[in-house]
Amino acid sequence: MPKITYTPRQFSKGSQELIEQVNEIIDEYEAQGLVLTLRQIYYKFVTRNIIRNNQKEYKRLGSVINDGRLAGLIDWDAIEDRTRNLVSNSHWESPQEIVEICARQYAIDKWAEQKYRVECWVEKEALAGVFEAVCKPLDVPVFPCRGYVSQSEMWGAAQRLRRYEKAGQECVILHFGDHDPSGIDMSRDIEDRLKLFRCNPEVRRLALNFDQIQQYRPPPNPAKATDARFASYQTQFGNESWELDALDPKTLKGLIEGGVFEYRDVVLWKAGLKEEETAKAVLASIGTRWKDVARFLTHKP
Repeated sequence: MPKITYTPRQFSKGSQELIEQVNEIIDEYEAQGLVLTLRQIYYKFVTRNIIRNNQKEYKRLGSVINDGRLAGLIDWDAIEDRTRNLVSNSHWESPQEIVEICARQYAIDKWAEQKYRVECWVEKEALAGVFEAVCKPLDVPVFPCRGYVSQSEMWGAAQRLRRYEKAGQECVILHFGDHDPSGIDMSRDIEDRLKLFRCNPEVRRLALNFDQIQQYRPPPNPAKATDARFASYQTQFGNESWELDALDPKTLKGLIEGGVFEYRDVVLWKAGLKEEETAKAVLASIGTRWKDVARFLTHKP
């Protein structure tokens, strides 16, 4: 948990209180293994009635957090930016190290024998970290759509899903998006374009739906009147919209798990886990006895 001071400074009483509250939220979600984005922290402040829901307050909170990190008061690892990441090759100190890593990371496709093949698609890349943390133990892939999916990515997804369908599986896409004119339409767009590319998954919009807005009361934003879909949206829902980011990560976790469990055969899942653990134990044994293995493989008669 690195808190490193680069620019020492004195904060006003109000800013100090904000920083303390930011750290409380960070601690709460680190205990669940979750790393939040600035937008998610902002919505935690809004839902707790600490700040108002407007762009001015969002920028002010971001500025205080930035200054707090530079002053060594907020953990640098505790807030992530999912949109900018370095891509590089992996390296290892020795063959033994990579074998030991393989033993820990080895996994079989535990959905291969299931009736259904499930994927989670999320509108915003900024939420990918939360979704990956939940979906990884479920062996469910996460696809950050970044708004409307590009034609190239949609075609590629269709080819992948068609392979599953040809293998006899029924494909299910659990879609998560904002409740605004375009966010709602994206669920329709996914289903229509996948059908155009000759695959027929079940597309279920798990969030954000109006009944969930009534239940969880996320803070509203003005719907974009310039959106081409605004008129029909306004007729049904009025002038307000709601962001998926505003849902508590624990709520998102429950929605994801609940959706996945509807399609998962528990008996087949447990059998897959047992097979996986047996193979991991073999790999771990190779890692611990690497010198013997290497000596055997390099031995010349």
